[in-house]
Amino acid sequence: MNPIEGHLPTRSPLHDILAPGGIAVVGASADPTKRGYKAMVGLIKEGYPGDIYPVNPRADMVLGVKAWPSVTEIPGNPELALICTPAPTVPGLVAECGRRGIKGAVILASGFSEIGDEGACLEREMLEKARAHGVRLIGPNTSGIFNLHHKVNLLALDNVRPGDVGIISQSGNMLLSLALEAQHNGQVGFSTYIGPGNQSDIGFNDYLRYLGEDHHTRVATLYVEGFRDGRRFLDVAREVTAMKPVVIYKSGSTEAGQKAASSHTGALAGSYAMTVDLLKQSGVSVVHQSDEILPVAEGLGLLQKARGKRVAVIADGGGQATIASDRLTEAGLTLAELSEATRAKLRGVLFPQASTVNPVDVAGSTDAEPSLLATCMEILAADDGVDSVFLVGMFGGYSLRFAESLLGDEMRGAEAMVDLSHATEKPLVIYSLYAPVKPPALRRLHEAGLPVYASIENAVRVLSALGERGQYLAWYHGESRLGSAAPLPEINAIFRQAKAEGRDLFEYEAKRLLRDHGIEVPLELVVRDEAELTEAASRLAGDSGETPLAMKVVSKDILHKSDAGGVRLDVAGESAMREAYRGILGACHDHDAAAEIEGVLVTPMAQKGVEVILGVIRDPIFGPVLMFGLGGVFVEILEDVAFRSIPLSPHDAESMVEQIKARKILAGVRGEKAVDKAALVDLLLKVSRIVEAYPDLAELDLNPVIVNAEGYAVVDARVIVERESVPELRRDKEALS
Repeated sequence: MNPIEGHLPTRSPLHDILAPGGIAVVGASADPTKRGYKAMVGLIKEGYPGDIYPVNPRADMVLGVKAWPSVTEIPGNPELALICTPAPTVPGLVAECGRRGIKGAVILASGFSEIGDEGACLEREMLEKARAHGVRLIGPNTSGIFNLHHKVNLLALDNVRPGDVGIISQSGNMLLSLALEAQHNGQVGFSTYIGPGNQSDIGFNDYLRYLGEDHHTRVATLYVEGFRDGRRFLDVAREVTAMKPVVIYKSGSTEAGQKAASSHTGALAGSYAMTVDLLKQSGVSVVHQSDEILPVAEGLGLLQKARGKRVAVIADGGGQATIASDRLTEAGLTLAELSEATRAKLRGVLFPQASTVNPVDVAGSTDAEPSLLATCMEILAADDGVDSVFLVGMFGGYSLRFAESLLGDEMRGAEAMVDLSHATEKPLVIYSLYAPVKPPALRRLHEAGLPVYASIENAVRVLSALGERGQYLAWYHGESRLGSAAPLPEINAIFRQAKAEGRDLFEYEAKRLLRDHGIEVPLELVVRDEAELTEAASRLAGDSGETPLAMKVVSKDILHKSDAGGVRLDVAGESAMREAYRGILGACHDHDAAAEIEGVLVTPMAQKGVEVILGVIRDPIFGPVLMFGLGGVFVEILEDVAFRSIPLSPHDAESMVEQIKARKILAGVRGEKAVDKAALVDLLLKVSRIVEAYPDLAELDLNPVIVNAEGYAVVDARVIVERESVPELRRDKEALS
């Protein structure tokens, strides 16, 4: 197994709160229907070693423990308070906790910002009291916490065992689901659970930092409805994933789901596609099905990573070998190409009719000797072209299916697999159709830390997560994000002028921004009078004067140039230019008689190629984000786009190009040459650097950019300037987000 390496630069203050030496239960009760009762029972049953201080003004004792009438009268020094009382009482109680020296409070009550303005006002009052008195808050509207290695179980959950899976979940029912699944699994245990609730004070980034530092946690697992400080979370995730796996299930993948998330937590769910891309960019393993959460968390916690995505499959049935191959390919994994030496070793131990190409089908060779599967796994693991080994079939069930006498050999096979797992860094993942009945051989594997799955799909998802993590770590340690470009005084002056005039950059100004920072932009001229067309034709139309040109209106009042008739393409010759010029002005005046027209932009037509789009938004949750995809009308129809948080690394830019489904078009189809991907990656990186240099740049759209074998041409560029009132131009980008 792979050790957890690395450390975070600072220590989270949550250690004292989540592993307290004393706990005050405010609202402790002997009524089994009350949360104050559940919390007391959880602490007592778990054998919490610290001091318990029930607070109840109407009781002398609660469940055999002396009670106190108020927080201020507690004699000891608790670090944590669990507040179980209604929302209106909370601000005053938080202040009392602060005066008593309590460091943290868990607020169970709902009725805060998630219900509207009145609740939000109460939440602000609570937070002001907390900050004034130095109290950190978990919640409000939280399901609670537990820290099983310190015997803190404020949820009083039964049958949860201490382990190495840390959970942060905005849904208490999701925790319950995972706890019941772990109970059925029998081997998965938990370190810490926290319900962040409304995150009025402590947020996801704080909790993730704590789990990253917690030596009891090998994998951090999060159920997220919405982030409040997504930018900070990505920064922390990048630090934590360098040390240990982080698994996230992000809800709100549909419009209906986003509305449900918002009403439940009072948080913005944000763009699902964008959020997933940004999390993966930070090394997070994102799962898309709720039943994948615990299997992936278990697999990553036990195995940590694979060197890559090349998988060797060993199967005792052709049908399941085929299914496994299909699922692996669909997941972006590769069937490893076995060396001739490996195949020769397999032929030496298997029947002649066995297939020794990947997937390896033993074809009955193991019916009387199931331990032979362990031998095959050892042979496959020794192949340098294999990153992980996937056993598929009925191991563990031979003694049930064929003869009880095979149990001893199955157990020997299980021990051999355990020994192999200790001898190799390559993950060994097992799917068995007998997993639900938990026969002895499979129990032995599970107890020794080898994950066994009852679903090929879940096993493949684990293999995929292991491969993705291994590849992420390989480039993470060898590459850094590029810094910002140096802002240019003349470009800053353009932004100041645009802001003073209450407009966005004109297209020629946006292209100057690009050109001055090393981005290739075709030569262009702004024609402000028909008399200037002669010079434009001379400079732009070539020696023959017949080079086709594009002509576009320049006006701060005409946002959609094509809709207003403000664009003419393939204009050849001076007479055609004059006709196009007049036509553009006439159409635009008909469209908006009051529009101020700066002139007409004239530029050579771009060479043929593939249209792509580059777009930048400053997301309110995640900060500056770059979008890339197929351009033109296809970006709205297909929504085949990739997102990355700015600043980018070279790997980020390359992965954006490889992520989109249209990458085959970029590689060349039907005789077309492949586009210059290196130039495209360079363009993405330069745009990333520009955005950080100019905080006045609110949004940027390069659509389309024509890419071909010779490079790229920025055909249209739009820059929206940051100001108090932003035009409805944002609607197009928001629709994609």
